Amino acid sequence: MKRRSLPVAAALTATAALLLTACGSGDDNSTANDKIAGAEQSTATPTKSAEPSAAAAEDKPDGVDVSLPKDMNLVFDWTKPSNKNEAAAMDDAANYIRAIYRGVDKRTTKDAALTAYATGGGLHYAEVQINEWIKGGWTGVGTRRHYDATTRSAPNGNSVEVDFCADTGKFLGKEVKTGKVLEAKPSLKDFAYYKIVMVRFPTSDSLWQASNVIVETEAAKCQ
Repeated sequence: MKRRSLPVAAALTATAALLLTACGSGDDNSTANDKIAGAEQSTATPTKSAEPSAAAAEDKPDGVDVSLPKDMNLVFDWTKPSNKNEAAAMDDAANYIRAIYRGVDKRTTKDAALTAYATGGGLHYAEVQINEWIKGGWTGVGTRRHYDATTRSAPNGNSVEVDFCADTGKFLGKEVKTGKVLEAKPSLKDFAYYKIVMVRFPTSDSLWQASNVIVETEAAKCQ
């Protein structure tokens, strides 16, 4: 077998209080009537990504290091929305995912990147995922692609939901001790749909943190 993606099963109960539906229809308006956790009801229309672009990983104004080893390639095929806050939240949702895999690579949940880009339920989710990789004795290699991102803001402007698909079919687990890469045949398990609630860091205009995460595994709509 291979380690395809975040071992989400153990973390889903930690996000049970998230005020979002677990899955949607996949169209642009599927989350328009959901509530963002810790925020008011939003009526904003999600912004659909149009063309691929790579979110910068090393040039954050806060100076947080989210670099990864060369054999761990996280691709974010999405375009920033025109709304400034949503664009910043989307960037830091990508940095949150990078921080998780940086923790997997460094074999720790205490890396500065994770504490910078996660809080509350988002931090707990990340810690569970990293610890599952550590306990299994794995790290990740290959390409993990993220795409079809949408964003929507809470009316107060301090909370943004970032939803996206992930394809982990080319992202493999590798045994840390032996260096053996774990292989498996492609399947629906390669696809997942993420809902991440990003909240503005109270003392920064540029930093957003993942406060809650919910994942739909085996997401056919992401194929």
